[in-house]
Amino acid sequence: MAGVKVPLIAMHHAYVVTERIEGIQNMPNVRDHDASVYLRLQGDALSVGGYEHNPIFWDDVSDKFAFSLFDLDWDVFMQHIEGAINRVPDLEKTGIKSTVCGPESFTADHKPLMGEAPEVRGFFLGCGFNSAGMMLGGGCGRELAHWIIHGRPEKDMYGYDIRRFHNSLTDNQRWIRERSHESYAKNYSVVFPFDEPLASRNMRKDPFHQVLTEQGCVFQERHGWERPGWFNKDGPAPVIDYDYYGAYDLKRNVNYKYNELLGREYTFDFPPHHEIKSECLSCRHGVAVFDMSYFGKFYLTGPDAKKAADWLFTADVNKKPGSTVYTCMLNKRGGAEADLTVSRLEPGTANLPLAPQSNGDAYYLAIGGGVAEHNWNHIRTVLQDQGFNCQLTDHSEDMGMISIQGPKSREVLQEVLDTDLSNEAFPFSSHKVVNAAGHQVRAMRLSFVGELGWELHIPKDSCLPVYNAVMAAGAKHSIINSGYRAIDSLSIEKGYRHWHADLRPDDTPLEAGLAFTCKLKSSIPFQGRDRLEKQKEEGLRRRIVCFTIDEKVPMFGLEAVFRNGVPIGHLRRSDYGFFIDKTIARGPAAGREVYFRKKKKKKLNLTLRIPPH
Repeated sequence: MAGVKVPLIAMHHAYVVTERIEGIQNMPNVRDHDASVYLRLQGDALSVGGYEHNPIFWDDVSDKFAFSLFDLDWDVFMQHIEGAINRVPDLEKTGIKSTVCGPESFTADHKPLMGEAPEVRGFFLGCGFNSAGMMLGGGCGRELAHWIIHGRPEKDMYGYDIRRFHNSLTDNQRWIRERSHESYAKNYSVVFPFDEPLASRNMRKDPFHQVLTEQGCVFQERHGWERPGWFNKDGPAPVIDYDYYGAYDLKRNVNYKYNELLGREYTFDFPPHHEIKSECLSCRHGVAVFDMSYFGKFYLTGPDAKKAADWLFTADVNKKPGSTVYTCMLNKRGGAEADLTVSRLEPGTANLPLAPQSNGDAYYLAIGGGVAEHNWNHIRTVLQDQGFNCQLTDHSEDMGMISIQGPKSREVLQEVLDTDLSNEAFPFSSHKVVNAAGHQVRAMRLSFVGELGWELHIPKDSCLPVYNAVMAAGAKHSIINSGYRAIDSLSIEKGYRHWHADLRPDDTPLEAGLAFTCKLKSSIPFQGRDRLEKQKEEGLRRRIVCFTIDEKVPMFGLEAVFRNGVPIGHLRRSDYGFFIDKTIARGPAAGREVYFRKKKKKKLNLTLRIPPH
C-alpha cells in the first residue's frame, strides 16, 4: 500500500475455553514459561492458549475473510493442552466449551510497528501488535496520536518505531518469516541479557567476517549486521542456517557450537566472561583491534550543506576541514535523537567511497550501526522540513572500519600508515586520507573506549590487506581482536554514551551530561536550542549520572533506582568495568541519597559520581 513496506506476517493463533471447573474462581492467571502456555480465569472456567514452536503461517490471505475464524488444528494445539494439564491436572477430566482460532499479525521482534513510514511522509503505522493489542492499545494509541499531530511521540517509543529496522530487511521475506517465527516460538522464554537470535542471520556481513569467524569470533546481530561480540579461543563458532527449532519436519541443528556458547550465558548472575576481560585489559594496557564496520557512513553535501549542518547538529561542526566533532542531533523538544561524529571534508572531486564530489561544504557522518536507519530518516525529515538544498548519501556498505585502540596503537599504526601520528601532526578529533599498506583509507584519531587510538575507514576491497598489515605490525605488541562486549565495558568505564541505552529521545544533552556538545555560547541556531536554553535557565530537575556499586553484584540495566525510599526511575545501562574492577551503571538521579533495589529488595551501597557541567 502506497509503496510502504510493513514487515509483519500472519499466523493462526488460538485459545480454548474449558467447561466449568469447581473451585477455580480464586485462581490467579498463570503463565508457564517452560510449557509456553497460559491459563487465564474466565468466570468459572479457564481459557488456555500459548505460543507453539510450529505455528501455522497464513500465506494465502483472502480479502473476503474479514471477521472470520479458522478451524482449530488440534495436532498443533495439543501441546498447549498437555502443558496446561501438567500445571492444572484437573483439566485432564474437564471438557472444552469453545475454541477460537483466528489470524494474528506478528513481527520480527514481537513488538508493534509504529510511527511514520520511512518511504512516505505522513503515512503512519500502528499495527503488528502480536496478540497484545488490548494490552498495548491504549498507551500506543495515545502516543501515536501525539506522533501524528506533533511529529514525535511524548515518550521514548524507539522500541516500537518502524525505523528500528533497516530498510534492506523490511521487505526481505526470509528475514520476516524466520525472525517472526523465532520471536513467536520464544515469546514465553526467559529473556537473558546476552542472548542472540538464531533466525535470519548472516543477512549483512562486512569484509572481515570470514577471517574473524576463523579466529573464533562469536557474532552478535544488530540491524541485520553480523558484528563481533567476543572471541572464543576454542576455535570457530559460525552461525548457521535457521532450523525453526525442528518444526515443520526440519532437522534440528546438532552440535551447534554457537548456540551452545549462547546457552552458557543463560544466567542472571555474572556470566562466564570468556575472553572479554582479557580483551578489555589488552586494550587498556596494550593494543586491540575492533571491527566496527557495521557503522552507518553518510555524506552530507550540496549548496545548503553548511546551513543543514548548523541546524542539525548541536555542536559547531564547521571547524576547518580535517576536523572531527562529536555531536548530538535533537528533536524539537530538545531530546537527543542521536549522537554521532561529523567530519568536515575538503572540497574536491569524488574519490568514492572515501570522499564525495563537492564544490563547497561537505561532511562525513559516522553513526552507530544499530541506529543508522533511525538517524538516516531523522536527517532526511529535517532536511525536507527546513527546505535545505543538499544531498544525503549512504556508503555504509561500501566501506569497512577497524578501530585500533590502546597505548601501543601509535607504535603499531606508525608502521602501517604513511603519515606522522604524533600529537602535533595528528591531534585528537582530526582525520585525513592516508595510505595504509598501499591502500587509501580515511584515518580518524578518535576513541570510544578512552584510549589512544585511530579508526580506519577503508574501501571494502582494501579491508583485508589493511587488516592483515595492522595485525602483522601489531604481532610484536601482542595485538588481539576484541568485540563489542569489550566495547560496552570499556565505554561505560570512560563514561561514553550509547544512544537508546543511556541516552534517549526523552533526555536532553544537559540532563545527559553532554552540554559540552552544544554550541550554546554561540549565536548559531539549531533544532531544539530554545528548549535547552529554557531548561538551562530554569535548572535541571534530573540528571543521567554514573553509579558504581560497592558490592560485587551483577547489574544489566532496568534495575529500579530509589531515593529516600521513593522510586525515581531505573538504570539505563550497566556493565562490569574490568579495569576498575567494579560494576558500573548509568541512570537517573534527582539527589544524592540514592540506592538500588535488586534480589528481594536488598539495598545496595553505591557511590554516585556526578561529572562536572
